[in-house]
Amino acid sequence: MEAITIGAGVLIALALLIGIGLVLMVTRLFRKVDQGRALIISKLRKVDVTFTGAIVLPVLHKAEYMDISVKTIDVERTGRDGLICKDNIRADIRITFFVRVNKTAEDVKKVAAAIGTTRASSQETLQELFAAKFSEALKTVGKQLDFEDLYTRRNEFRDAIIQVIGTDLNGYSLEDAAIDYLEQTSLMSLDKSNVLDAQGIRKITELTAIQHVRTNELARHEEKEIARQNVEAREAILELERRQTDAELKQQREIETVRAREQAE
Repeated sequence: MEAITIGAGVLIALALLIGIGLVLMVTRLFRKVDQGRALIISKLRKVDVTFTGAIVLPVLHKAEYMDISVKTIDVERTGRDGLICKDNIRADIRITFFVRVNKTAEDVKKVAAAIGTTRASSQETLQELFAAKFSEALKTVGKQLDFEDLYTRRNEFRDAIIQVIGTDLNGYSLEDAAIDYLEQTSLMSLDKSNVLDAQGIRKITELTAIQHVRTNELARHEEKEIARQNVEAREAILELERRQTDAELKQQREIETVRAREQAE
């Protein structure tokens, strides 16, 4: 009986040791994944992707982390490379695009296979992959709007760019875009021998001339209105003074008449 009790105790102790060992092993082998990252585990027959965490076995598994947080891509066009609008006026523009690896297992594996986990979210890699595509979309949409519309309808302009680019970018997704800077390109930066720039310069000259004329008209109208109001005010003052003089003379005549009557009586 005692032997059975001892044997049972040994078995329980072994079970506890094995359990503790398994817990320690799982704890040491478990890889936790932080927010904005993905863990890619290459196994013998398949590749798994997790966004929370998983057990990674030494030798049998190869684990790599991928940064899938949002990254920015800046596209800037200024000076002679400024964005050409529908009316051929150039615009200096700087727009920021927000891109990330799409948070799905298939897209993460697609990007890892095509680019590699290290380069997937590298700023230089993203510029190489998408800067030209985004710049082309910028030119396509910009050519559909006059500069004034481009300036006053920024949200529509941004939404049109996103629509042209699309949100699915071979494993990446375009989250949003923001126009950081938008102004008319300085005339000093334009090339007068360029046909498009020459047309833009003419358009700018016509618009500014019209605005100058209208500004001058408003200034002259203001001067005339001020002069008219001054004349009316002076006429009103003179009329009041005349009425006051007439009233005083009338009163004086009435006083003299009363005195004459009294003397006659």
